[in-house]
Amino acid sequence: MIKRRIMRKKGTSLLMVVLTTLTVALSGCSSDKAGDSANSSQETGAGTDTVTSTQTADTTADTQAATTEADDLSKLIVGIPQDIDGLDPHNATGAGTREVFYNIFEGLVKADENGNLNPAVASDYTISDDATVYSFTLRDGIKFHDGSAVTVDDIKYSIERNMGVDGSEPLIRAYSKIDSVNIVDDSHVDIVLKEADSDFLTQLTVAIIPAANEHPDTTPIGTGPYMYVSNSPQENFIVTRFDDYWGEKAYIKDVVFKIESNMDAIVMDLEGGSIDMMARVTSTQANQLSDKFEVYEGTMNLVQALYLNNDVKPFDDVKVRQALCYAVNPQEIMDFVSDGAGTEVGSAMFPAFTKYYMPELNDTYNTDVDKAKELLAEAGYPDGFEFTITVPSNYGQHVDTAQVIAEELKAIGVTANIQEIEWNSWVSDVYSDRKYEATVVGIDASTLSASALLSRYVSDAGKNFVNFKSDAYDAAYANAQATQNDDEKTAFYKECETILSQEAASVYIQDLPEFVVLNKKFTGYKFFPLYVQDIAAIKPAS
Repeated sequence: MIKRRIMRKKGTSLLMVVLTTLTVALSGCSSDKAGDSANSSQETGAGTDTVTSTQTADTTADTQAATTEADDLSKLIVGIPQDIDGLDPHNATGAGTREVFYNIFEGLVKADENGNLNPAVASDYTISDDATVYSFTLRDGIKFHDGSAVTVDDIKYSIERNMGVDGSEPLIRAYSKIDSVNIVDDSHVDIVLKEADSDFLTQLTVAIIPAANEHPDTTPIGTGPYMYVSNSPQENFIVTRFDDYWGEKAYIKDVVFKIESNMDAIVMDLEGGSIDMMARVTSTQANQLSDKFEVYEGTMNLVQALYLNNDVKPFDDVKVRQALCYAVNPQEIMDFVSDGAGTEVGSAMFPAFTKYYMPELNDTYNTDVDKAKELLAEAGYPDGFEFTITVPSNYGQHVDTAQVIAEELKAIGVTANIQEIEWNSWVSDVYSDRKYEATVVGIDASTLSASALLSRYVSDAGKNFVNFKSDAYDAAYANAQATQNDDEKTAFYKECETILSQEAASVYIQDLPEFVVLNKKFTGYKFFPLYVQDIAAIKPAS
């Protein structure tokens, strides 16, 4: 992590990226009582020496100010770019929802800022030599937010719910590998796989929730450092510290995740105090802020791309998709959108996954306008074509990336119209219903496994919203899942990435830079290799 004040480049960017994200907001506490006390002191001292009266008033004012400051430091207002897409952690789809839920829900294990998987609901675990049995010990004394004790029945329920034991499709694709979840005794649970998988621990961060909670979609109950208080659609999501948390307690008592859907209001809201923190601001926004804010620089750990619907014309033709790859210049996009910051990616993998990331794929399509035109002509589009890029309006960096792409595609005779829609509409129309031609978003990893990014490209995967279909890819992915040899698994995953690049499943661009702004009243921000925000680590600076 780099913590620094960002310097603007000379010159003006073609586009200003306005990326909004995590903001925490809570209204200030009233100080009426302190004010009454001050007035009372002044009235009582009316007949005494003026100096004594002034000293009393000053002392009271100092006390009032100290009380107000203490109240301010007991709450944090975090800005987020879109509303929570549901309260049930097992059915949440948006990365923005998962980053908030990291503070409320926990799995058997939980990722930390270094990419380690540490025991959470489980106090420890063992994996059989053949990697088919994962055995967990329930943490002693761990409680849910409603005060009830977590039991092995809750673990079994939570895992089986994601398996789809009711006959529905598994909520997590990898859970189709589970043969059974067996309660050994009051403290131990075995998860037995149908086939060996040495990576399966990465899938066990799924939230453990109470089996007795019949309405997880309206009453979210977890085991994390913060507990749910309320949410107001399109306004905020409020949590408070869970004082019976099994681990290190959160420093800040009350947290409000405030919806910041207006990208142009972020700087004003930060300076005005309606939010204390915002993740994924642009470098331009960061440089507009006063010195009362600290700017932390990291990476978003996602794959931003022009995602193409492979089922609709003309993107059902690999030559057309390849032509767009040759026409789009990732470095130019980074220069315009993030002042040159970011890391180019040539496939569906970002650099934090060190052993899987393939920088050599960045050269699969070096910008070549003539080659792009040649491929379009071969595909039957010598004069180009017209299509629509549907992009979520609350993510400024994606909107601006789409604008740069539209300009670049003009060079090959292709017209890209940009349609901005609200996030909820994007989730339903683009992601769920797949009623789109192209979109610009960032895809993150929900777990620390390469499969979290690559499983969505399997032909029949429910998350395959780009409708990519490749027998060669399906075979390579199946081979990666089947082998227990880590070197072989890595090689098969890299084969998958290579196929995605060569067949131009989408136009891969970059892992975006992440600039997090935090009021200097607070400190302790941490970057993670996953798309999460660890609010429990943030504390008052003084």
